[in-house]
Amino acid sequence: MKQNRVEAVLRQLEELGLSQMLITDPIAIFYLTGRLIQPLERFYALYLSRRGNHKIFINLLETVPEDLGVEKVRFSDTDPFLDYVAQAVDPREPLGVDKNMAARFLLPLLHRGTARDFVNGSPALDKARAVKDDQERELMRRSSQLNDRAFAALRPQIREGVSEAELAETLKGIYRELGADGLSFPPLIAFGPNAASGHHWPDDTRLKPGDCVLVDAGCTYEGYCSDMTRTWFYREVTPRQAQVYQLVRQANQQAEDAVRPGVPLRELDGIARELIGQAGFGPNFTHRLGHFIGLEDHEFGDVSSAATEEARPGNVFSIEPGVYLEGEFGVRVEDLVLVTEDGHEILNHSSKELEILP
Repeated sequence: MKQNRVEAVLRQLEELGLSQMLITDPIAIFYLTGRLIQPLERFYALYLSRRGNHKIFINLLETVPEDLGVEKVRFSDTDPFLDYVAQAVDPREPLGVDKNMAARFLLPLLHRGTARDFVNGSPALDKARAVKDDQERELMRRSSQLNDRAFAALRPQIREGVSEAELAETLKGIYRELGADGLSFPPLIAFGPNAASGHHWPDDTRLKPGDCVLVDAGCTYEGYCSDMTRTWFYREVTPRQAQVYQLVRQANQQAEDAVRPGVPLRELDGIARELIGQAGFGPNFTHRLGHFIGLEDHEFGDVSSAATEEARPGNVFSIEPGVYLEGEFGVRVEDLVLVTEDGHEILNHSSKELEILP
């Protein structure tokens, strides 16, 4: 068990007025134990209690190390495993459950009166995971370093006639060759007018001179995600394309420069949005400025006009302003930013200069 992370979740549970929680999200359990199990349809859960009698419920099908650091309750497919859960839970207290818990497990526990009440305990996990510890920070640095190398290796493969789908497959292979253990998400690659869609899935569109090339991609390293977007231009760039690119890049830079502990996250969004709006492209910036990231590409917390939180040391989030002109082109520039104790650190280092690919 990652004791510092368990303690962080228990502190958050206390703030919610909860003494116990049942966690079924495999990624959240990995965060707390360091062991990733994908149980498919089978029940798998970690029970945390402020009394300290933590338990993990694991089907006998799964192999787990002896030194997991928590009492293991093993069961077969035919065992009454929910009875074992009910025996562990304090029925006099409310039980926190996570937002991922399947109804086929939750409803039987509800019907048998396993706990005094059932409460959404996910905020306790979400808030703990939003503050990365030293080990997580280093893994996210290394994941972004791999992403920088992957983008550098991809650039020479961008040539006339290549399709978006072909380039996406090439990038997947590059990640494997570099030693990434997976993808943060399937690569988003868009040429020309396709880039005016914020999330365009690669298709058979082929590259031609004058197209923008928007690449939004990331990999995982020991489970931790990277995410970066760069927009290049193939062989030529028009004055309008250059104007929009420099505007988006400036919005990215000004928002990043303002990142520090205590800054309201909505203020960061406002900095980028005001700059783009003053240039007349406000309606074309169609999404929030950024999202939190860690073991998942999109985690709890965002950088938007609706955000209520302030930046805290250990937060990692994207800064990714964009301008999308339907039927013409789109530009997005995205970095990952780690909030440090006295400022911030940009995790990826690929150039953001306006670049015309040969």
